[in-house]
Amino acid sequence: MAMDRQPRNWHAKTNVKPHKLGVFRIMPRFSANLGFLWTDLSLPRAIIAAHAAGFVAVECHWPYETPPEDVLSALDATGLPMLGLNTSRGDTAAGENGLSALPDRETQARAAIDQALEYALAVGAKAVHVMAGNAQGPSAHATFVANLGYACAQAAPSQITILIEPLNRNDAPEYFLRNTDQAVVIMNEVNAENLKLMFDCYHVGRNEGDVITRFKALQTVIGHVQFAAVPDRGAPDHGEINYSHVFRELDAVGWAMPLGAEYKPGGPTEATLGWMKTLV
Repeated sequence: MAMDRQPRNWHAKTNVKPHKLGVFRIMPRFSANLGFLWTDLSLPRAIIAAHAAGFVAVECHWPYETPPEDVLSALDATGLPMLGLNTSRGDTAAGENGLSALPDRETQARAAIDQALEYALAVGAKAVHVMAGNAQGPSAHATFVANLGYACAQAAPSQITILIEPLNRNDAPEYFLRNTDQAVVIMNEVNAENLKLMFDCYHVGRNEGDVITRFKALQTVIGHVQFAAVPDRGAPDHGEINYSHVFRELDAVGWAMPLGAEYKPGGPTEATLGWMKTLV
Protein backbone atom coordinates (compact mmCIF):
# COMPACT_ATOMS: atom_id res chain seq x y z
CA MET A 1 0.00 0.00 0.00
CA ALA A 2 1.36 3.40 -0.98
CA MET A 3 1.52 5.02 2.42
CA ASP A 4 3.83 7.89 1.47
CA ARG A 5 1.42 9.54 -0.95
CA GLN A 6 0.50 13.16 -0.38
CA PRO A 7 -3.05 14.47 -0.87
CA ARG A 8 -3.82 15.33 -4.48
CA ASN A 9 -4.09 18.87 -5.77
CA TRP A 10 -7.82 19.61 -6.05
CA HIS A 11 -7.23 23.08 -7.53
CA ALA A 12 -6.18 21.71 -10.91
CA LYS A 13 -9.37 22.58 -12.79
CA THR A 14 -10.88 26.04 -12.91
CA ASN A 15 -14.11 26.96 -14.64
CA VAL A 16 -14.10 30.67 -15.49
CA LYS A 17 -17.03 32.52 -17.02
CA PRO A 18 -17.37 36.22 -17.97
CA HIS A 19 -19.95 38.50 -16.46
CA LYS A 20 -21.94 40.59 -18.94
CA LEU A 21 -19.75 43.57 -18.08
CA GLY A 22 -16.59 41.67 -18.95
CA VAL A 23 -15.43 40.87 -15.40
CA PHE A 24 -14.36 37.25 -15.06
CA ARG A 25 -15.39 35.13 -12.10
CA ILE A 26 -14.81 31.54 -10.97
CA MET A 27 -17.87 29.40 -11.55
CA PRO A 28 -18.89 26.70 -9.08
CA ARG A 29 -17.14 23.37 -9.42
CA PHE A 30 -18.68 20.24 -8.00
CA SER A 31 -17.56 17.13 -6.18
CA ALA A 32 -19.69 13.99 -6.36
CA ASN A 33 -20.34 12.41 -2.97
CA LEU A 34 -20.31 8.73 -3.83
CA GLY A 35 -21.90 7.79 -0.53
CA PHE A 36 -25.19 8.84 -2.15
CA LEU A 37 -24.52 9.12 -5.90
CA TRP A 38 -24.06 6.05 -8.13
CA THR A 39 -24.50 3.69 -5.20
CA ASP A 40 -25.53 0.98 -7.69
CA LEU A 41 -21.91 0.89 -8.91
CA SER A 42 -18.71 -0.20 -7.25
CA LEU A 43 -16.68 2.71 -5.91
CA PRO A 44 -14.11 2.62 -8.76
CA ARG A 45 -16.88 2.54 -11.38
CA ALA A 46 -18.71 5.34 -9.58
CA ILE A 47 -15.57 7.49 -9.81
CA ILE A 48 -15.47 6.92 -13.55
CA ALA A 49 -19.18 7.77 -13.84
CA ALA A 50 -18.67 11.00 -11.87
CA HIS A 51 -15.88 12.03 -14.22
CA ALA A 52 -18.04 11.31 -17.25
CA ALA A 53 -20.84 13.45 -15.77
CA GLY A 54 -18.58 16.50 -15.40
CA PHE A 55 -17.66 16.46 -11.72
CA VAL A 56 -14.14 17.73 -10.97
CA ALA A 57 -13.68 15.76 -7.75
CA VAL A 58 -15.20 12.97 -5.69
CA GLU A 59 -15.69 12.25 -1.99
CA CYS A 60 -17.14 9.29 -0.14
CA HIS A 61 -18.47 8.07 3.18
CA TRP A 62 -17.04 4.68 4.19
CA PRO A 63 -14.90 3.16 1.42
CA TYR A 64 -13.19 0.55 3.56
CA GLU A 65 -14.57 -2.55 1.84
CA THR A 66 -12.97 -1.43 -1.43
CA PRO A 67 -9.21 -2.01 -1.74
CA PRO A 68 -7.55 1.41 -1.85
CA GLU A 69 -5.45 0.41 -4.84
CA ASP A 70 -8.66 -0.06 -6.85
CA VAL A 71 -9.85 3.41 -5.86
CA LEU A 72 -6.47 4.90 -6.65
CA SER A 73 -6.48 3.27 -10.08
CA ALA A 74 -9.83 4.90 -10.91
CA LEU A 75 -8.64 8.26 -9.60
CA ASP A 76 -5.48 8.04 -11.70
CA ALA A 77 -7.50 7.05 -14.78
CA THR A 78 -9.85 10.02 -14.46
CA GLY A 79 -7.53 12.59 -12.91
CA LEU A 80 -10.10 13.29 -10.20
CA PRO A 81 -8.99 13.97 -6.62
CA MET A 82 -10.66 12.24 -3.68
CA LEU A 83 -11.52 15.13 -1.37
CA GLY A 84 -12.39 13.23 1.78
CA LEU A 85 -13.94 10.30 3.61
CA ASN A 86 -15.51 9.54 7.00
CA THR A 87 -14.35 7.63 10.03
CA SER A 88 -16.29 4.45 10.76
CA ARG A 89 -19.70 4.76 12.38
CA GLY A 90 -19.06 1.76 14.62
CA ASP A 91 -21.79 -0.82 15.20
CA THR A 92 -24.53 0.41 12.88
CA ALA A 93 -26.80 -2.51 13.80
CA ALA A 94 -26.80 -1.09 17.33
CA GLY A 95 -27.55 2.39 16.03
CA GLU A 96 -24.05 3.83 16.34
CA ASN A 97 -23.23 6.84 14.16
CA GLY A 98 -19.60 7.53 14.99
CA LEU A 99 -17.38 6.90 17.99
CA SER A 100 -15.29 9.94 18.84
CA ALA A 101 -17.61 11.55 21.41
CA LEU A 102 -18.50 8.30 23.15
CA PRO A 103 -16.98 8.10 26.65
CA ASP A 104 -15.08 4.87 27.36
CA ARG A 105 -14.73 4.14 23.64
CA GLU A 106 -11.42 5.91 23.10
CA THR A 107 -9.59 2.79 21.88
CA GLN A 108 -12.15 2.08 19.15
CA ALA A 109 -12.49 5.76 18.24
CA ARG A 110 -8.77 6.20 17.73
CA ALA A 111 -8.54 2.95 15.78
CA ALA A 112 -11.24 4.34 13.46
CA ILE A 113 -9.27 7.58 13.09
CA ASP A 114 -6.10 5.62 12.27
CA GLN A 115 -8.01 3.52 9.74
CA ALA A 116 -9.41 6.60 8.01
CA LEU A 117 -6.06 8.36 7.88
CA GLU A 118 -4.37 5.26 6.48
CA TYR A 119 -6.98 4.96 3.75
CA ALA A 120 -6.84 8.69 3.00
CA LEU A 121 -3.08 8.50 2.55
CA ALA A 122 -3.40 5.48 0.30
CA VAL A 123 -5.78 7.24 -2.10
CA GLY A 124 -4.39 10.77 -1.78
CA ALA A 125 -7.44 12.20 0.01
CA LYS A 126 -7.02 15.61 1.63
CA ALA A 127 -9.56 15.38 4.47
CA VAL A 128 -11.08 13.03 7.03
CA HIS A 129 -14.44 13.70 8.66
CA VAL A 130 -14.27 12.47 12.26
CA MET A 131 -17.76 11.36 13.24
CA ALA A 132 -18.78 12.19 16.81
CA GLY A 133 -21.58 9.69 17.39
CA ASN A 134 -24.66 9.65 19.58
CA ALA A 135 -23.83 11.08 23.00
CA GLN A 136 -24.48 14.21 25.06
CA GLY A 137 -23.12 15.99 28.11
CA PRO A 138 -19.79 17.23 29.50
CA SER A 139 -18.08 13.84 29.31
CA ALA A 140 -18.98 13.50 25.63
CA HIS A 141 -17.62 17.00 24.99
CA ALA A 142 -14.33 16.21 26.73
CA THR A 143 -14.03 12.90 24.90
CA PHE A 144 -14.63 14.48 21.51
CA VAL A 145 -12.09 17.25 22.17
CA ALA A 146 -9.46 14.71 23.23
CA ASN A 147 -10.04 12.45 20.23
CA LEU A 148 -9.99 15.40 17.83
CA GLY A 149 -6.69 16.48 19.31
CA TYR A 150 -5.36 13.01 18.61
CA ALA A 151 -6.73 13.05 15.05
CA CYS A 152 -5.24 16.45 14.25
CA ALA A 153 -1.83 15.44 15.58
CA GLN A 154 -1.84 12.22 13.58
CA ALA A 155 -3.02 13.97 10.40
CA ALA A 156 -0.70 16.98 10.53
CA PRO A 157 2.48 15.36 9.14
CA SER A 158 0.57 14.33 6.01
CA GLN A 159 -1.16 17.71 5.65
CA ILE A 160 -4.58 16.12 5.99
CA THR A 161 -7.45 18.27 7.28
CA ILE A 162 -9.72 16.95 10.01
CA LEU A 163 -13.37 17.92 9.54
CA ILE A 164 -16.29 17.96 11.96
CA GLU A 165 -19.90 18.30 10.86
CA PRO A 166 -23.05 19.19 12.82
CA LEU A 167 -26.02 17.01 11.84
CA ASN A 168 -29.57 18.28 11.97
CA ARG A 169 -31.87 17.20 14.78
CA ASN A 170 -34.53 15.79 12.46
CA ASP A 171 -32.23 13.25 10.83
CA ALA A 172 -29.92 12.55 13.77
CA PRO A 173 -31.66 13.58 17.02
CA GLU A 174 -29.09 11.91 19.29
CA TYR A 175 -25.95 13.05 17.46
CA PHE A 176 -23.48 14.92 19.66
CA LEU A 177 -22.59 17.76 17.29
CA ARG A 178 -25.82 19.69 16.68
CA ASN A 179 -24.99 23.16 15.34
CA THR A 180 -22.20 25.36 14.06
CA ASP A 181 -21.88 27.39 17.28
CA GLN A 182 -21.10 24.20 19.18
CA ALA A 183 -18.60 23.22 16.48
CA VAL A 184 -16.77 26.55 16.80
CA VAL A 185 -16.48 26.14 20.58
CA ILE A 186 -14.94 22.72 20.08
CA MET A 187 -12.55 23.90 17.36
CA ASN A 188 -11.37 26.74 19.58
CA GLU A 189 -10.76 24.32 22.43
CA VAL A 190 -8.82 21.86 20.28
CA ASN A 191 -6.87 24.76 18.77
CA ALA A 192 -5.39 22.88 15.81
CA GLU A 193 -4.73 24.54 12.46
CA ASN A 194 -5.85 21.47 10.54
CA LEU A 195 -9.28 21.21 12.23
CA LYS A 196 -12.04 22.69 10.07
CA LEU A 197 -15.82 22.76 9.78
CA MET A 198 -17.72 20.70 7.24
CA PHE A 199 -20.41 23.20 6.26
CA ASP A 200 -23.30 21.17 4.87
CA CYS A 201 -25.93 23.57 3.55
CA TYR A 202 -28.57 20.89 4.03
CA HIS A 203 -27.89 20.38 7.74
CA VAL A 204 -27.34 24.10 8.39
CA GLY A 205 -30.53 24.93 6.48
CA ARG A 206 -32.60 22.52 8.56
CA ASN A 207 -30.99 23.44 11.89
CA GLU A 208 -30.13 27.12 11.69
CA GLY A 209 -31.93 28.70 8.77
CA ASP A 210 -30.09 31.40 6.83
CA VAL A 211 -27.36 29.44 5.04
CA ILE A 212 -25.54 32.38 3.49
CA THR A 213 -25.45 34.42 6.71
CA ARG A 214 -24.02 31.43 8.59
CA PHE A 215 -21.50 30.72 5.84
CA LYS A 216 -20.19 34.28 5.83
CA ALA A 217 -19.86 34.29 9.61
CA LEU A 218 -17.93 31.01 9.55
CA GLN A 219 -15.97 31.20 6.31
CA THR A 220 -12.54 31.35 7.95
CA VAL A 221 -13.08 28.02 9.74
CA ILE A 222 -14.79 26.12 6.91
CA GLY A 223 -12.86 23.33 5.24
CA HIS A 224 -15.48 21.91 2.89
CA VAL A 225 -18.99 22.76 1.68
CA GLN A 226 -21.75 20.27 0.84
CA PHE A 227 -25.33 20.74 -0.33
CA ALA A 228 -28.70 19.08 -0.91
CA ALA A 229 -32.31 20.19 -1.12
CA VAL A 230 -34.15 21.11 2.06
CA PRO A 231 -36.11 19.38 3.50
CA ASP A 232 -36.00 16.12 1.48
CA ARG A 233 -32.23 15.93 0.84
CA GLY A 234 -32.84 15.44 -2.85
CA ALA A 235 -31.20 17.13 -5.83
CA PRO A 236 -30.64 20.87 -5.28
CA ASP A 237 -32.98 22.13 -8.01
CA HIS A 238 -36.04 22.23 -5.73
CA GLY A 239 -36.94 22.82 -2.10
CA GLU A 240 -36.62 25.67 0.38
CA ILE A 241 -33.06 26.75 -0.53
CA ASN A 242 -32.41 28.63 -3.76
CA TYR A 243 -29.07 27.08 -4.67
CA SER A 244 -28.59 29.26 -7.72
CA HIS A 245 -28.46 32.17 -5.26
CA VAL A 246 -26.27 30.23 -2.82
CA PHE A 247 -23.74 29.36 -5.52
CA ARG A 248 -23.58 32.99 -6.66
CA GLU A 249 -23.03 34.16 -3.09
CA LEU A 250 -20.26 31.64 -2.51
CA ASP A 251 -18.64 32.82 -5.72
CA ALA A 252 -18.95 36.44 -4.60
CA VAL A 253 -17.03 35.80 -1.36
CA GLY A 254 -14.29 33.95 -3.24
CA TRP A 255 -15.01 30.33 -2.35
CA ALA A 256 -13.23 28.39 -5.10
CA MET A 257 -13.01 24.81 -3.78
CA PRO A 258 -15.34 22.16 -5.22
CA LEU A 259 -18.77 21.99 -3.60
CA GLY A 260 -19.86 18.54 -2.49
CA ALA A 261 -23.08 17.23 -4.02
CA GLU A 262 -24.25 15.07 -1.12
CA TYR A 263 -27.87 14.44 -2.00
CA LYS A 264 -30.07 11.37 -2.32
CA PRO A 265 -31.05 11.02 -5.98
CA GLY A 266 -34.07 8.78 -5.39
CA GLY A 267 -33.39 6.92 -8.65
CA PRO A 268 -30.70 6.78 -11.34
CA THR A 269 -28.13 9.47 -10.57
CA GLU A 270 -27.83 10.56 -14.21
CA ALA A 271 -31.51 11.49 -14.25
CA THR A 272 -30.97 14.07 -11.50
CA LEU A 273 -27.97 15.99 -12.86
CA GLY A 274 -29.76 18.75 -14.76
CA TRP A 275 -28.98 21.18 -11.92
CA MET A 276 -25.31 21.16 -12.93
CA LYS A 277 -26.31 23.33 -15.89
CA THR A 278 -29.42 25.15 -14.69
CA LEU A 279 -28.12 26.37 -11.32
CA VAL A 280 -24.88 27.94 -12.55
